[in-house]
Order: sequence, then structure tokens, then C-alpha cells
Amino acid sequence: MGLTHVSVKVGNPANGRQTEEVRCLVDSGAIYSLVPRPVLRRLGIKPHSTREFVLANGDVIRRRLATATFEYSGLRGDSMVIVGEPGDDALLGATTLEGFGLVLDPFRRELRPMQLPLKTLARIKQEIKRSREN
Repeated sequence: MGLTHVSVKVGNPANGRQTEEVRCLVDSGAIYSLVPRPVLRRLGIKPHSTREFVLANGDVIRRRLATATFEYSGLRGDSMVIVGEPGDDALLGATTLEGFGLVLDPFRRELRPMQLPLKTLARIKQEIKRSREN
């Protein structure tokens, strides 16, 4: 298996005209996307909170979070992002991918549309009723 990188436009949700292209590693195992602090600073995006994250080696680190707009292949949406520190690589994480309705195909190393199930409340009630009857 190889690594998959894509270029996305990152923007300030408060100012849709301000964007910057960022090359990101697609990491469907990461919850949030990560954008380097200098990029977010140039876009005028300010952090709003701090969270702890566990690295693969077990170390716990603290990183600031912000909200940014992402654009990829004609799709656009806002997503929480980790404010990257020096040495952190730009990542496109699961919540951003899900917001786009995309999934990583690890064999073709490309992003593909995911099936987005939507059940109506009536259908859910029918399924519950059937399961109770059985």
C-alpha cells in the first residue's frame, strides 16, 4: 500500500475569497484534518479550543483546533482542523472526508464517493416493529 496525497483549497469560513492550496496526506484513520499554523494564520483563521491527541507511539500531545473551509473536486464544506505545529504534516482526516461524502479507496489510492444511507423515520419505525415481532 502507498500513501495518498491530494491538493485541497483551505479557506476562512468568514471570508470565502481567501483560500490557499494545501497538499494533504489522506489519513482516514485520523479524526480531524490538520493544516499548518502558518497557512491558517495567513487566512485569518484563529484557534478556538484545545484538545489532547494520542500519537501512534502512545505519546499524548495538545493541539489547538480551528474551523476551516475545504474545497476538493467541486465539493465544499466547513470542518474542524488541528492547528499544525512545526514538524506536523498536513492531513485530510475522516470528518472532512465524510463531510464531502468521500471515502479513500486504498487499492486505487483515490477518493471515491461513498454511499450515504438516509432512512426515513417511518422506515426506521417499520424496522423496529418487525424486529419486535420476530
